[in-house]
Amino acid sequence: MTAHEQLKAILQEDIRQLELLAEVLHQEKSVLSSADIQPLQEMTSRKNQILEGIRDRAKKKIHLLVNMGYKPNAGEPSRFIRAAGMDELHQLWKEADTRLRECQAVNQNNGRILGHLQKRLSRLTDIFRGASAQQKLYGAKGQQTNVSSTNILASA
Repeated sequence: MTAHEQLKAILQEDIRQLELLAEVLHQEKSVLSSADIQPLQEMTSRKNQILEGIRDRAKKKIHLLVNMGYKPNAGEPSRFIRAAGMDELHQLWKEADTRLRECQAVNQNNGRILGHLQKRLSRLTDIFRGASAQQKLYGAKGQQTNVSSTNILASA
């Protein structure tokens, strides 16, 4: 199998895996908006497995491109592929890149949802501990923190 054929197969596998990752991310978004968050652990494991495969294939793609004459300090690999006249590979590369960016956007959105859920849980915990009337400060990342927590309603 030539380097061109190997790169094509890797890009096609990336596209398939990115489609699968997008499905998992959309399922994760649904789970985050529901009351049942039990499936999150399995989804996180699945996402990590897919991302590990994508990272492994990224290394293989760079090695193949270097063997084809690509110089890593020369800029984006897609420019090299396009300049070399490998139109089919360039289209596959662009499609994989588009799907990756879509996954990144959904993942960032899920992260924001998760951040909101964590803030809500923190507020409920503060209420339970009797700390809801305390003064709040903002940390370096914009998160709220209590000045102190001396009024405990209950302990486990």
